[in-house]
This record gives sequence, structure tokens and C-alpha cells, in this order.
Amino acid sequence: MASRGVLISAIRRAILLLALVVFLGYIMMWIIIPTRTYVSKWWPHIYAHTNFTFFGYQGTYMLEFTFPILFISVIGCLYLHLGKKKAAGSSIMDNKMRFMRRPMIVKGLGIVNLTELSLFIMFIALCVWYFSVYLRNWDKKVPTLSKTQGEKEWQTWLDGVGLFTGLTGNLCLTFLFYPVTRGSSLLPLIGLTSEASTKYHIWIGNMAMALFTAHGLIYFLYWALTNKLSEILKWDQHSVANIPGEISLLCGLALWITTYPTIRRKMFELFFYTHYLYILFIIFFVLHTSIGLASIMLPGIYLFIIDRYLRFLQSRQRVRLLSARVLPCDTLELNFSKSRGLKYSPTSIMFINVPTISKLQWHPFTVTSSSNLEPERLSVLIKSAGSWTKNLYDAISSPSSVDHLQVSVEGPYGPASTNFLRHDVLVMISGGSGIAPFISIIRELMFINSTLKCKTPKMMLVSVFKNSCHLSMLDLILPISGAPSKLELQIEAYITREKGYPMDMGKTQTVLFKPNPSNAPISPTLGPNSWLWLAAIISSSFLIFLVLAGVYTQYVVYPIDKNTSKVYSNSKKGAMNMMIIYFSIVIAASGAFLWNKKQNAKEAKQILNMENRSSSNSLFGGEDIEMETLPVLQSTIKSMNVHYGQRPDLERILLGTKEASVGALVSGPKEMRESVAAICSSSLARNLHFEAISFTW
Repeated sequence: MASRGVLISAIRRAILLLALVVFLGYIMMWIIIPTRTYVSKWWPHIYAHTNFTFFGYQGTYMLEFTFPILFISVIGCLYLHLGKKKAAGSSIMDNKMRFMRRPMIVKGLGIVNLTELSLFIMFIALCVWYFSVYLRNWDKKVPTLSKTQGEKEWQTWLDGVGLFTGLTGNLCLTFLFYPVTRGSSLLPLIGLTSEASTKYHIWIGNMAMALFTAHGLIYFLYWALTNKLSEILKWDQHSVANIPGEISLLCGLALWITTYPTIRRKMFELFFYTHYLYILFIIFFVLHTSIGLASIMLPGIYLFIIDRYLRFLQSRQRVRLLSARVLPCDTLELNFSKSRGLKYSPTSIMFINVPTISKLQWHPFTVTSSSNLEPERLSVLIKSAGSWTKNLYDAISSPSSVDHLQVSVEGPYGPASTNFLRHDVLVMISGGSGIAPFISIIRELMFINSTLKCKTPKMMLVSVFKNSCHLSMLDLILPISGAPSKLELQIEAYITREKGYPMDMGKTQTVLFKPNPSNAPISPTLGPNSWLWLAAIISSSFLIFLVLAGVYTQYVVYPIDKNTSKVYSNSKKGAMNMMIIYFSIVIAASGAFLWNKKQNAKEAKQILNMENRSSSNSLFGGEDIEMETLPVLQSTIKSMNVHYGQRPDLERILLGTKEASVGALVSGPKEMRESVAAICSSSLARNLHFEAISFTW
């Protein structure tokens, strides 16, 4: 058994090394592509060996820029699949490279560590290099080009600035979709999750739109100064098409403006709906640049389309909602039926849609259950904080609440693995409903402690609430089944707006929903071997695309292009390639989904039969739960103290924890996260390992 684990570890290290080598080669191509060496030597050589009638010059770009990333994604799936068979442990580099993860607060970026900051600076440096080298080579051509075009040299130079600003924007667009591809293997390959990577999407998106906006404005200015304003209405079928570019820019601007924090917070629906303009943005971008050039940016978009289509397939299924715990603090815990084959890590999130409230809106919520401790149930915590969540809370908590609620889900999504066991102590600091991810961590450690009989770290939960009624959230620490354990858990609860213990904190009510035979338990979209299925979808869909695109080029495009008096339309070629890409993905992903849906249906039938047999028994004994005593919870924890009218002294708590390895986890408002980050970045906090759990949507 040990030798098998060693072999799996060796294979995974080899996969990581291969992925790193391929990625470095991919980045090298981006570095060298604007240089004269590439243009005059590399490109002619590569083009001569890849310019077959089957693909044309599009094949050259796909070989250089599309294939490497898809290859890394496929072997990344294999790496993650093998990781399921290996127990998670701390990395060898945890201690040696810990300084690279020390938090710092950077204005405009928020909380970042040295690794993130270094990578972001390197990405900006790559963009500056890309733009400056292109412009330097252009400067040498300006005197000749200005005479040829009948322009002044500064006008020709302005033309180049506009062109290379757009090309640099393309570089940002290439990396824009990776952070929001929730089911991709690329993020967990480097230890990231989609929710934690949202900030990278925001950074790169702001850079991309700033560059594309400058690109458009510079060309409008250039056309006005050179009396070429008619170019605005030009749709060239054989070169760059201006009208599609302008439509794409307008869609991008509408999308960009609504991401402004104030608009996003106060008018979330406007932000949510305008974000779908990315579809038109991409379509008209391809029509603007041609499919050949768009192939450079294709891999990120390609993987995103696969992920988006799989999410669409999952969201068509109505899932079985078993019950809800209605807390007196305008908070719900929804409990869903799930298959035993669905595994997820603590701190995962799940997107929920309730058609009776809004058919289009999807909202992310933290999963509070443990897939190991509660193999047939999945729970999420929902705080009534906006119009959507308030409507849901009112619908469930009202005396005449419905006995059935239609719900669809996407996910859950979370880290591929966690390493909480490597710490001696976990200090978890939460604000309000920020306690949700810590509930999932505590429940997972309950399973490890009681079932696997493994040593677990000591835990301190520091929860900050506004009012006493929010103490009812602490009762959610225990799963429905109770499951007491011998965890060393200390709870310090702080009530900031009340001076003493209230007379009545209210009750937690239980709402049971009638089972609907048409609803199914939440199951893994691609089954228990989801990473292998994803690898198969990526490789098979791309193979289908290559065959169909090649046949189309060979028998439709090439016969026209070989006639020197006629050239096939770039727009038609781009539109057809987009349809082929989507068709290929639909065929491959639908086949994998339907195969696994059959397997899931068998288990769903068994689960429904079991639920029907036990439906006469209430999940909670049919009585309301009094929150004043918390007897079962108190038998599980080491101690619980409630502090009224004060806030926690976080510096004293964190720096006073002297164990060798202390996990400092924080989930709550921005000010709280930054306060903890500032403490952990001090020279006195060498034993603190900072981790912020934030969901910025």
C-alpha cells in the first residue's frame, strides 16, 4: 500500500513537472512573438511546416497557443484524479516558502501575498514588454509607411499605438476566463479555487477593458485626423472588420461600467444581467479579428465554454430539498438530498436558483455540511441580506409556507484538497454569516476525529455578531444527526450591539418539504471519476473540432482561396468555426453527461425509496428547537463564552497563540479580513498562517 502511494506521488510530481515545462514554453512564445526574431525567422519556419490546406495559417496559431494549454488541462485532470487516491498532506515547500504567502495590504488590490503580487507584477511586465517591442519595431517602419500611406509620420505612429494597444488587450483577454472557469483543472492544479480567483478576473478584466477602450478611442482619433471617419462603418470581409469591433467594445463597456463596486452592490440585478453581454463581446471580437488571430486567445474561452455547458446541463435538473432550519436571525439552513458519490471539500460553495423567485438569477452560498460526515445530505447557509434572499426567507418562514420548493443548483465548487491538519491550532475568526465556511471545517474535523480516529488540531472559533439572535448560527455547527465528538473546540462569541443576555432569543423552526419523485438528489455531474471524464471531454471535443474545421477548410475555404482573384470571407470563416467549436463541445459533453446521468439515476431511485420509508419520521423529532440552552453543542465543545457590548481583541488572541503552527482563518467583512492580515504580516507572527475566505461576486 505504501509503495502504491509512493508511485502515485511520483507520477503526480512528473505530471506537475511536465505541465510546468509546457507552460514555460507557452509563456516564452508570448515573450518572443513581438520580436523580429519571431517575425523574420520563427514564424516563416513554423508556417512553412504547418500551413496545410487542412487548416491554413489558423493551424499555426493553434499549435503554438491553443494546444499547449489544452494539453496542460488534460494532464491536470489526471493529476487531480490521482490526488483522490492520495491523502492530503502539507507540501515540502510549506515552511521553506512560507514568506511568499505572508499577507500584505496593497491599495487598490486589497489583501495579497508576495506570490500573488510578484505574479501580477510579472504579468504587467509582460504586457509592457509586448507593447513596447511591437512599438519599437513599428517606429523603424514609420518613415516608409507614412510615405506609402500618404500620411504624416506622427499619424502613422498613432496608428501603430492604437494597433498595439489592442494587441496587448488580447494578451489580457487570453488569461481573463481562467479564474472564472469553476470546474477547470488549471486552478486546482496550482492550489486555487474559482471563488478565490475572482479577484484575478477583476484585475485582468479592468486591464483588458482599459486597453480595448484606449484602442478604440485612439483609432477614432486617428480616423478623424486623417479624414478617414468612413472607416467607422467598414466591415471588411478579408481583413480587420471595424463594425464588429465597435459592437464588441460597446458590449464590453456596458459590462465594465456595471462592475463598479457601488453599482454591483446596489443594483446587483443590473450587474448580473449585463454580464451576459460577454457572449456578444466574444462573438463580435472573433468577427473583428478573424478566427486565426482569435485562436491565440482560444484556450481560455474554450475551457470556459465546456465548463459553462456542463453547468447548464446540471442546472436543468430540479434537486430534492428535504428541509430548512429557519433561524430567528433571518437566516436559513437548506438541507438537500445528495448522492454518496458526491464529494467536496470544506469551504465549498454552491450556486442556487429558485424559479419562483427569479428564473435567471443564480446566487452563491457556502456549503456548511461535510460530504464525509453527512454522506446523503448537503446543507447551505443563506442570510437574508438582499431582495432575492429576503423573498426566499419569507417564502419558507411564513406560516403558510409551501410544502414543496423547486430548486436548481450548480456545483458545489471548492478546493481540490485542504491542509488544515498540518496546523497545531486553528483560529477561525468570523463576522456574521461568515461563520458558514468554518461550520464545514468543524464538521469535517468531527469526521476525521470520530471516524478516522486521527489527531485534529485544537480549534478556537471567534464569532462576531451584531445581536444575540445571531447566536443561533452556532447551533448549526452540529449536523442534523448530532454526531458529538471529542474535538478541542473553544468558542468565543461577541455581541457588539447589546449589553447583556436577552430575555428571549427566539426559536429555530424546522420546515419539512414533501419529496417530489421528479426531483433528484444532488449528484456529481460527471460521476465519481469526474476529472477523467473532463479530460475525455476536452480531448475528444477538440479532436472533433479539428476534424470538422479541417474538412470545412479543405473543401469549402481552400477551393475559394486558391483562386487568386477571390478570398474567402473572414467573417464567414469565424462564424463557422465558432459554430463548430460549440457543436463539438455539445456532442462530447452531452455524451459524457448522459452516460453519468444514467448511473446517477440508479442511485437516486435507491435514495428516494429510503427517504419514502422514513418520511413518517421527522428529521428533528417534529419539535421546535430552543436556542437558549444548546445542550448537545455544549457537550461537544470544550468551552463557550459570550461577550456582550464589545469586540474581540484580535491582536491579543492571535499573537497570544504560541503553538508552532497556527492557522489564522478569517471570513467576514473587508475591514475584519484586513485587520487579521495586518496582524499576520507583522514580524511577531511567524507562527501564523493566514488564509482569508472571501466571496466577491
